[in-house]
Amino acid sequence: MGETVNIRSAMLLASALALSSCAAASEPVAGVPPTDAVAAEDRALHDRLLVLDSHLDSPMHFGRVGWDITQRHSEAGDGTQLDLPRMVEGGLDGGFFVVYMPQGELTRDGYATSFADALRRTAAIHQTVARHADAMMLATTSDDARAAQAAGKRAVFISMENGDPLGEDLSRLALFHGLGVRMAGPVHSRTNQLADAATGEAIWGGFSPLGRQWLAEMNRLGMIVDGSHASDAVFDQMIAWSKAPIVLSHSGSKAIYDHKRNIDDARMKMLADHGGVILVNSVFLGPVNFGGELGDVLDEMDYIEDLSPAGQAALIARRSALMKAHPPITDDFDDYMRALLHCIAVAGVDHVGIGADWDGGGGVAGMTDVAQLPRITAALKAAGYADGDIAKIWGGNLMRVLDAVEAQARRGDPR
Repeated sequence: MGETVNIRSAMLLASALALSSCAAASEPVAGVPPTDAVAAEDRALHDRLLVLDSHLDSPMHFGRVGWDITQRHSEAGDGTQLDLPRMVEGGLDGGFFVVYMPQGELTRDGYATSFADALRRTAAIHQTVARHADAMMLATTSDDARAAQAAGKRAVFISMENGDPLGEDLSRLALFHGLGVRMAGPVHSRTNQLADAATGEAIWGGFSPLGRQWLAEMNRLGMIVDGSHASDAVFDQMIAWSKAPIVLSHSGSKAIYDHKRNIDDARMKMLADHGGVILVNSVFLGPVNFGGELGDVLDEMDYIEDLSPAGQAALIARRSALMKAHPPITDDFDDYMRALLHCIAVAGVDHVGIGADWDGGGGVAGMTDVAQLPRITAALKAAGYADGDIAKIWGGNLMRVLDAVEAQARRGDPR
């Protein structure tokens, strides 16, 4: 391909680690029990908690012909890490399901295409929830999340990754808010009309003038501002200018691995002081080696919903073969817990959550899909954290920010 494989490809590639680095999902990782070996009391605690993940890229599969969220799938079988059976098995009560399409050209026609794609992806989320209303429920407030949990349903919040579909018309943000979107980030792996990306060109020195208006509109509407993928300069401006707390929906620590997509400890403390939350990613815990034909295949995964079942199967087979031949990374569950515990030590237990990036690159050896999430609860208990603190990490902190953002929008006044 004519350019470096984008970070989206790296994130999708990271999910392949689980397949290539362990023989089966239940194979033990050093010092960590498999999911079925989690102590009964730890599993009972996990099931009592409101367990949310802040960044679920699974809607890319919702429009796939022949794919059914009510059936148990597998990452090895069809490239997915989340479905209703695995959510139940892993005690995942819901989270923010992502509206994402790869960034196109920053032109009128490019914006129009991205806008149409984003509407299609949003519609797929609504259609999936409506089709399975006995098991899923759209959510826009923390009360909705708790009501869904009480009813035994999965809470489906909607977020938007990348402001590219907005073009230069910020009225579209209100449209997406009306469609249920309650979190959005301005940028993905490439700099766009709103802001500089962490892995893109530093064109604007942070936000563009339009991007600063985007931030104000996010505050006005009561939508959570997401700084993941944004440059350090954009993050600094979010902290300085946002009237409400912000989040990093799927980010990591530079102290654990020095990558542009991760955040340094000083900024993590700034985030906490501002009332925000870092939701810890399972990607970029260490080196990620990718490129060439494999990168091309992973880019094609973004459009898998446009393929026939036979085309999907062929693409998955190509991906699996390439990843088996060239395992990309070696991170495991212990590495993930090391990163999570570091963020808790730096930001404090009130400012950390889980955003592992399922179906967008997340997953490590020993935690390959959402069915294995109870291992995190067990590891946090083993590290000495109280039940109430674990509840904050799993969903309480994220819902606190949502409440604060909504309250700020109702007030409509400066901090």
